[in-house]
Amino acid sequence: MMDWSDRHCRYFFRQLTRHARLYTEMITTGALIHGDVPRHLRFHPDEEPVALQLGGSEPEDLAKCARLGEQWGYDEININCGCPSERVQRGAFGACLMAEPVLVADCVKAMQDAVSIPVTVKHRLGIDRMEDYDFARGFVETLARAGCTIFIVHARNAWLQGLSPKDNREVPPLRYADVHRLKREFPELTIVINGGLADWAGVEQELECVDGVMLGRVAYHDPYVLAQADARLYASTAPAPTRRAVVEAMVAYARAEVAQGSPVRTIARHMIGLYHGQPGARGWRRRLSDPAVLAQNRPEMLLEAMEAAEDARRVVESTAVETRAAA
Repeated sequence: MMDWSDRHCRYFFRQLTRHARLYTEMITTGALIHGDVPRHLRFHPDEEPVALQLGGSEPEDLAKCARLGEQWGYDEININCGCPSERVQRGAFGACLMAEPVLVADCVKAMQDAVSIPVTVKHRLGIDRMEDYDFARGFVETLARAGCTIFIVHARNAWLQGLSPKDNREVPPLRYADVHRLKREFPELTIVINGGLADWAGVEQELECVDGVMLGRVAYHDPYVLAQADARLYASTAPAPTRRAVVEAMVAYARAEVAQGSPVRTIARHMIGLYHGQPGARGWRRRLSDPAVLAQNRPEMLLEAMEAAEDARRVVESTAVETRAAA
């Protein structure tokens, strides 16, 4: 989720679900040790619970950054061992770390010694085209011996050569059965599955075999799917938020952020999928990505786009009623 799940995105997601845990985009240890810490770690209290995902391979650096994350109020520190991008590989972290489980175990131990909050690992089932369950099992077993108890498993391999990051999310085959097997063989561990899940039927089916589900692309491209999360997964009896309520909350947020110097486009870009599959979705997307509209830097543009989308919905519903009456 690099360049996706920034603080504006997470605040938007939080308007849709009050209980799901949100994760930051991967932040490298170098960015925190040598860069602007507040810019990378600042988040709104309403985002909680929120986990900080780190990218790095030096135990001492990861420990320092984990400590920063705890000081800034994060609820979990997650190390990324699943990103396959060439840029990440050049930094010697991400998915290529799966080839060095002992090093990852040292990193986990260093972070655990530095903080009191959970330290978790996100990883793939393997690297390149070697689809060997024992590779994944050995990786998990080594980290479990170091004290890691929570694993978020993207149920594909990461091909380190020949595929773009986008293709790496789609081309390597999904192997849900191998993730289920990890849970059976390590029942004491918390195993969370990730990859390819696009609807609640699939999520609920997976929860019969594992402890949790992480949603990525579907939550970004069709974010309103998260509006069902609290009722389906957390036994909430509160009504799901309407799209109108979400937009109104985001307008208030955008006003405060624009007043502090954030361009409204940095907020609007995460909301483009809110009307996915609904009448008026095309107009909503067009307005939220129109350079001329965004250049005005007006939070009220979100309200105007919403009213246009709602008008389109009412036209479609009215036409459907008239068609039924004529029949």
